[in-house]
Amino acid sequence: MASLKKIIAQSFLKMADGLENGSFADRPKIALTGMGSEHGEENAMAAAKMAAKRGVDVYYIGTLTAEGVTTIPVADEEEGHRKMEQMIEAKEVDGAVTMHFPFPIGVSTVGRVVTPARGREMFVANTTGTSSGDRIEGMILNAVDGIITAKACGIENPTVGILNVDGARQTEMALNQLKEGGYAFEWATSARADGGAILRGNDVLQGTPDVLVTDSLTGNVLIKMLSAFSTGGSFEATGYGYGPGIGKDYDKLILIISRASGAPLIANALVYAAELVSGKVFDKAKAEFEAAEKAGLSNILAARKAAQKPAQEAEEVKVPPAEPCTSSIAGIEVMDLEDAAKALWKAGIYAETGMGCTGPLVMMSDANLAKSREILRTAGYIS
Repeated sequence: MASLKKIIAQSFLKMADGLENGSFADRPKIALTGMGSEHGEENAMAAAKMAAKRGVDVYYIGTLTAEGVTTIPVADEEEGHRKMEQMIEAKEVDGAVTMHFPFPIGVSTVGRVVTPARGREMFVANTTGTSSGDRIEGMILNAVDGIITAKACGIENPTVGILNVDGARQTEMALNQLKEGGYAFEWATSARADGGAILRGNDVLQGTPDVLVTDSLTGNVLIKMLSAFSTGGSFEATGYGYGPGIGKDYDKLILIISRASGAPLIANALVYAAELVSGKVFDKAKAEFEAAEKAGLSNILAARKAAQKPAQEAEEVKVPPAEPCTSSIAGIEVMDLEDAAKALWKAGIYAETGMGCTGPLVMMSDANLAKSREILRTAGYIS
């Protein structure tokens, strides 16, 4: 009889919790390491209490206690991280939010911000760790990571844009190959008049894409600036932090925040983790990597590594007679700019290099524009 009463009581508690939080499903269990913050443990515990009210079962690893939060007592930060890893491995929790974690090569984190111009949420792929030792390969994989994460958070068909950094054009070409191979995703279009999927600062502020692809060092800076621009940098007040580590065959849900993260952001990170649990992020990852592989991901990465640009700098190339350069071709990596011009010189076309507001340019006469475009496309400098 006592057992029956206990079951009934637990059922009523779940019903009450479901009414309060809009769901009768089990609440995701998310651990939070609270020691090591620049704002003290009280800041982390405040976040834990906020997240608990928003439907997360928070397991606080530290020294503080509070109603509605389960505390796992530890003596110091180092013990706290060991305990977090043990709980993840033993599946005592569904995921964790912490201030640092050594992800293996091939795994990097997808951040999530609220952009200031329009208040739109945007995933930044990626922000810590590294998807690859090769910059462009890493950005290609970051795009897949970002799509996985956005889909797990309920965005069925996320738009993808690439920040205008070194490697952006090569990344765009590779992703277009992947798209042509059958990997389905939608390009975002820049809010600037010239459009395109290569995005600039205006697009970052406006949140033009659902997923912004960049290298993880640049992504890290973006997260810090977008999270703390209103506080002078010492307190990350908005957004969801640096996000979960995503990579092929990786199955530990660990999200990163900063030592400068404030309670509102940490609470959001805990909710972010809970959304990923509910959205079955690792099932999404498996499906997306399988789809990308079927579309030729490994072959595209291998071909990109094997492809050697013509070694124009190793040979003497005579510059053709100068003529007015009234046309231009954009979309060339800045590191390839001089080689691209030499490729045109070798074909007898006078060309100059320059930098426009959208990035590097090779300039030539109107009469040579079409032929130049074909030469640069064949040589792999543009798509």
